[in-house]
Amino acid sequence: MKLWEKDFEINSEIEQFTVGRDREMDLYLARYDVLGSMAHITMLESIGLLTSDELSQLLSALRDIHALCEKGEFVIEDDVEDVHSQVELMLTRRLGDMGKKIHSGRSRNDQVLVDLKLFTRQQIKDIAEEVKTLFDELIAKSEANKDVLMPGYTHLQVAMPSSFGLWFGAYAESLADDMLFLQAAYRMTNRNPLGSAAGYGSSFPLNRTMTTQLLGFDSMDYNVVYAQMGRGKMERNVAFAMASIAGTLAKLAFDACLFNSQNFSFIHLPKECTTGSSIMPHKKNPDVFELIRAKSNKIQSLPQQVMLIMNNLPCGYFRDLQIIKEVFLPAFDELKDCLRMTAYIIHRMEVNKQILDAPLYDPMFSVEEVNRLAASGMPFRDAYKKVGLDIEAGRFVADKHIHHTHEGSIGNLCNDRIADLMDQTLAGFHFEKMVEAEKALLG
Repeated sequence: MKLWEKDFEINSEIEQFTVGRDREMDLYLARYDVLGSMAHITMLESIGLLTSDELSQLLSALRDIHALCEKGEFVIEDDVEDVHSQVELMLTRRLGDMGKKIHSGRSRNDQVLVDLKLFTRQQIKDIAEEVKTLFDELIAKSEANKDVLMPGYTHLQVAMPSSFGLWFGAYAESLADDMLFLQAAYRMTNRNPLGSAAGYGSSFPLNRTMTTQLLGFDSMDYNVVYAQMGRGKMERNVAFAMASIAGTLAKLAFDACLFNSQNFSFIHLPKECTTGSSIMPHKKNPDVFELIRAKSNKIQSLPQQVMLIMNNLPCGYFRDLQIIKEVFLPAFDELKDCLRMTAYIIHRMEVNKQILDAPLYDPMFSVEEVNRLAASGMPFRDAYKKVGLDIEAGRFVADKHIHHTHEGSIGNLCNDRIADLMDQTLAGFHFEKMVEAEKALLG
C-alpha cells in the first residue's frame, strides 16, 4: 500500500532502493506519528472536517495503536511503505473509509516533520536526565575526594598539584555547559511544523495554534516554507548538542584509561567493568571506557554527516532527507548508553590516595615554593630562578602542604555553584509542558 499509488506497477528493485531502511527507522517514530495524528484530527473536528462521533472513534482506535507501540508490538507490514501508511491502513481496516479522512490538510512531509520533532524532544529529555545522573555522580565523587591530591599535567609532563576534587568536578562543570547546548537544541526542536503540509500550506482553514497547544509545543514554525527547510537543520543542531556531550565523555574516558594503567595507577576501575586477555592472566583492560571513547568520537561526527547530506539542497522537500534518519535516530540510544555506563563506573571507581608518596612528583611543588618566596618579598623572576637552580642542583625539598583558597581551586571547588548552574539550565527546559500535553492527548 502506498498513499501515492495510482494505476501502474512499481519496479520492485526501484521500490526496495527508495524505501531502503525507512521501515526500520520509522519504528522509532511510530508512537509519535500516532500522537501527531491525534492532535491533527482533533483540530479537523474543530473546523468541521470530522464529526464528533468520527473523532471519538478515530481517537479510540489511535489510542489502541499507541498502546501497541508502547508494548513494542507495532509492525510495519512488508508491503506498506512507511509508518504513516501503516497507521492509516490500520484505521481503515477497523473503521472503513473514516480512516482515510485523517490525512486531510497535511502531507507526509509535515507528518514526518512533526514525528521527528516529537521523537527528538523526548530523546532530549531522556539525555538531559542521564546527563544529570552522571553530573550528580561526578559532584559526589569530587566532594568525597576534595582533599586527595594528584598530579596535574601540561604537555603530558608533570606540572602542578591538582586534586581528584578538581578532576571529577571539572567534568561535572563541562556537562553543565553541555546542557546549555542541549537546551538551545530543545527550544529549536520544540516548535510545531504541522499544517505546513508539503511546504506551502493548505486551502483548508487549519488551526495551527490548536495543534501547537495540543502537542505541547512552545510555538510553531510559522512560515510554512521555513517549516520544511527545518528538516535536516533541526537534526544538525541537535547533533551539535549531542556532540558536545560526547566530547566531554570521550575526554573523560581517555583520562580514565590513562589513569587506570599501571604506569599511573591513579584510579582503580571496578572489576566487573574490565576484561581480560586470552594469554596474559594479569590483564584488566578498561574496555568499557575504550568503547565509550570510540562511540563518543563517532557521535562527534554526527553533525558533519547530517550537514553533508543536506547542506547543498535548495528549499523544499527532497528524498535525500530520508537518509538523515539512518544516522540520526539510532544515535540517541548510543549516547544514552555511554552516559549510563560512565555514571555506573564513576560511582564505583576508587582513587589512589597515596599517589604523591612517590618522589618523582616532588618537582611539581616547585611553583608553590616560587609563590611562597614571592609572597615573602622576593621578586617573582628571582624566586623562579632560585627554585630552578635548586632543582637542577638536587637541593629542592618539596613542601606538600598546599593551601589554595580562590574560587575554583583545590581548596575552594565551588561545586555548589556548579550544581546551581546545572539546576538552572535543567529548569529552563520546562519538560513538564510536553509531558502534560501528551498525557492529555492519550486521555
